[in-house]
Amino acid sequence: MKKIIFTLLLVSSTAIAQSQTTCCSVTVSSQNAILAMNNQFASKHDVPEPFKLEAPKGENFSFATKEGLNGLAYFIKSLKPTNKVLFVFHEWWGLNDYIKQEAEIFAAEMGDVDVYAIDLYDGQVASDVPTAQKLMYGLKQERASAIVNGIIAIVGADKSIATIGWCMGGAWSLQSTLLEAKQAKACVMYYGMPEKSVERLKTLNCEVLGIFAKQDQFINAELVKTFEANIKTANKKLTVYNYEADHAFANPSNPKHNKEFAADAHAKALKFLIEKLK
Repeated sequence: MKKIIFTLLLVSSTAIAQSQTTCCSVTVSSQNAILAMNNQFASKHDVPEPFKLEAPKGENFSFATKEGLNGLAYFIKSLKPTNKVLFVFHEWWGLNDYIKQEAEIFAAEMGDVDVYAIDLYDGQVASDVPTAQKLMYGLKQERASAIVNGIIAIVGADKSIATIGWCMGGAWSLQSTLLEAKQAKACVMYYGMPEKSVERLKTLNCEVLGIFAKQDQFINAELVKTFEANIKTANKKLTVYNYEADHAFANPSNPKHNKEFAADAHAKALKFLIEKLK
């Protein structure tokens, strides 16, 4: 029985991702769970090279969620009072020091902004592929939404919120934006699973910047084109940049990290975030 279940989990994630159904039961988390257990997808993620963030500029803190279990985040506070907030969402590895470093870079470059690197894994971090698969597979839509809603409540209703994330975090950058309602000012998603429901996309309150990889077999060209069409149908705005690269090309922990493309994408993302949070 276990063998049969595992085999079913290895069903083609590409076919699932390309499905045009808008049923609300087909959540981003359920699609990511299928991706997580696909061995071809897993092979695109080399084990992160060891890295420890020296002299961290932020602090870890916990916050309440409606589920009762506290959420966790890494917080870099602006040097002066601000109503601008950036949410940073990690890849399938979890909130490791690479993501904390990315959060610190954006905090330094953007200046007048409070930055929260949000932990969707409740303190768990993967340093090998099987653990990352298990964590991404186990992330439920309800728990991730509770964490995001908890952090939205913490920052307050008077704040303008932008989001950015990579891979699984790219998907949750968009999901977070949908939960933020009118507080949402900008969304950057790197090669993350798009929201397929046009009805949900109609509730977007900000522009989306999508950064994708042409060689990505999973968040692939056809899926991106469908996303563009759905955004257009929803009468919302999406700007897409496609790079001649593979999945996770912008991840500095990836031994196959494409520095040139990553730098170009980062510059575009930074400019977009600064402009939209003005």
